[in-house]
Amino acid sequence: MAGSSGMTIGVPIESIQVDGLVVLKIIQHCEQEGGGPELVQGVLVGLIDEGAKRLEITNCFPFPSPRGDDDDDDSAQVRDYQMEMMRLLREVNVDHMQVGWYQSTFVRSSLNKTLVESQLNYQKSIEESIVLLYDPLRTRQGCLSLKAYRLSADFMALSKEAQELSLENFNKSGLSFERLFEEVSLVIKNSHLIRAFLLEMGEEEESQDVPNDFLGLGTSAVLEKNVHLLMEGIEEIVQDTNKLANYQRQVSKHQQQVQQQLHKRQQENTSRAQRGEDPLPEEDVGKLPKAPQCPSRLESLLMSRQVDGYCREVNQFASQSFGKLFLAKSLQEM
Repeated sequence: MAGSSGMTIGVPIESIQVDGLVVLKIIQHCEQEGGGPELVQGVLVGLIDEGAKRLEITNCFPFPSPRGDDDDDDSAQVRDYQMEMMRLLREVNVDHMQVGWYQSTFVRSSLNKTLVESQLNYQKSIEESIVLLYDPLRTRQGCLSLKAYRLSADFMALSKEAQELSLENFNKSGLSFERLFEEVSLVIKNSHLIRAFLLEMGEEEESQDVPNDFLGLGTSAVLEKNVHLLMEGIEEIVQDTNKLANYQRQVSKHQQQVQQQLHKRQQENTSRAQRGEDPLPEEDVGKLPKAPQCPSRLESLLMSRQVDGYCREVNQFASQSFGKLFLAKSLQEM
């Protein structure tokens, strides 16, 4: 899905400010769709504070759910719905500048080629566009997981210069999986009325005898899921490495066949010249073997990024669990 504004501001964005109501809308949209691994998407609207170099996200609305199996019809439906929503927002005189999109994710599983292509289209339309990734699984563990990403300047430059993201182009640019995306600092802003309401809710909870489970060790499910996804990711990287090695062997074999055929043609022309005959014309030269096609390196970089994220998640949860274990042990010995 691509942005429809068609305008470029060109302001270097250093931070993102999201209204608390936008966060609640994203969470509600995900929960209404079941809150599972199914992806939900929507549009982010807001404005750009040029002085503060800040992108302010003030509203959002979801994409309609697909109704059929025809991708073209679904894309047209989403595009028409998006344009109609932008028109209605403009009529009621609220922020209607499209500044990105949001998507749910399931333990970083959304960092794939589809997300890259969608974000690439958004940033080509509006350079400051970002994507918000919301993880309902992490949020249910008591930690709001909402992160803002955009494609790096190196990747945008590579996409403009190269017609295809081949192995050779990636090697020339020196682009690694760590520099594929940029994570932008994100701040959630609430109005003074909402802050007062939250303080009042906090006082009511303190007056009630609510059990505090801050020493709970129930993180095994999250660790198990991350380790399982880590194993799958490593297996995919190994398979991709084998594909690349097979491609390199095919390239070497192809070059040998080309050299052999050219050498054979050169010998034939030499023999014809000794017999006083004209050399064979270039159009009579036999067709050279077709060069093998290089496997996509973008998917390999994305999978490496996901594996790196899984390792960070396991490290974070393991550190928290060890800290809780040592603290619980000390309390038991008191």
